[in-house]
Amino acid sequence: MAHTTLSVPDISCEHCERTITETLSPVDGVKSVKVDIPAKAVTVDYDDATVSVERFKELLKEEDYPVAEVS
Repeated sequence: MAHTTLSVPDISCEHCERTITETLSPVDGVKSVKVDIPAKAVTVDYDDATVSVERFKELLKEEDYPVAEVS
C-alpha cells in the first residue's frame, strides 16, 4: 500500500472536499482519501500496482483542482 499527499491550492471549502473525495474514492486501487481544507492537501492511501499518482493528478485537473506538488 502506498501513501501520498497532494498539494491542491484551490481547496477552500467543504464543497471542494466533497468533489475531490467523490472523484478519487471510486478509483480502482484507492483505499482512502482525506482532504485537509486548511492545509489545502489531499492524502491518498492506494495500491500503487493498480493506480498511479499521475492518474490522481489527471482526475483532479479535470475537476479544476490542479495539483501543485506531490509529497
